[in-house]
Amino acid sequence: MRALNFYSSNYHSQLVCRRKICTIRLGDKTNKYSEGDIVWVTVGKRFSQKKRIFTAAIDRVLVKPISQLTLDDLQGENPDLTSIDELLVFLQSIYDKTLISSDIVTVVYFSEIIE
Repeated sequence: MRALNFYSSNYHSQLVCRRKICTIRLGDKTNKYSEGDIVWVTVGKRFSQKKRIFTAAIDRVLVKPISQLTLDDLQGENPDLTSIDELLVFLQSIYDKTLISSDIVTVVYFSEIIE
């Protein structure tokens, strides 16, 4: 089974509370995630232990420039985000690189599977 992993510990509480309903990943990730895929939603740093939070279904996968992200996309990623500029700062801190609004991202919406 594939994992939708989140490196930052900031995501842990949002995932546990189910406030986070999508992830915005830099680049086109359609070769990695498809609608209908079942994934483990996990938290943990690269090359270290991960903690599974829940199992999820991928509901929607969208590829678009950062400038075309909607408020739903922003707040699905982080409920505290209200603008593209805030998202750029946020993503730059995650990816440790300068991003511009024309950069392509993949928005992956997911929902928990209750077992």
